[in-house]
Amino acid sequence: MDMDIPGDKRLAAAVVMHQGRVLLVRRSETERFLPRVWGVPCGKLEPGESPRDGVLRELKEETGLLGEVVRKVGESSFVSEYRGHEVKNWQDNFLVKALSLHITLPEPDQAYAWLTPAELSSVEIDEYNLDIVRQALTNS
Repeated sequence: MDMDIPGDKRLAAAVVMHQGRVLLVRRSETERFLPRVWGVPCGKLEPGESPRDGVLRELKEETGLLGEVVRKVGESSFVSEYRGHEVKNWQDNFLVKALSLHITLPEPDQAYAWLTPAELSSVEIDEYNLDIVRQALTNS
């Protein structure tokens, strides 16, 4: 196997709730994966990093928010392609309570919204991210 081809990837996603609203972030148009799509903060775990620690690190990096993991709400997986090879992505999904509310996004073309569950369809959220939010709302 080519050493440049990654194996399975581990990720963690944060469904951040505040006063009955869910935080969604629109990805930058420069993103290689799902540009301009709305979703929950999510990212790859560092080697040896626990999913609980990784989800809070990713939340801070992607939004500037501090959070507290309430509980794990489920798991998701998907297959992506990297240089012509399939990569299996495994993701732990967490319900996270916001401990701060000042959001700082890394790219100027990004946006965020705090939406009630009924308002989720008002933005261009994909089915994968919608399922992650449903996991958190169903298990609340």
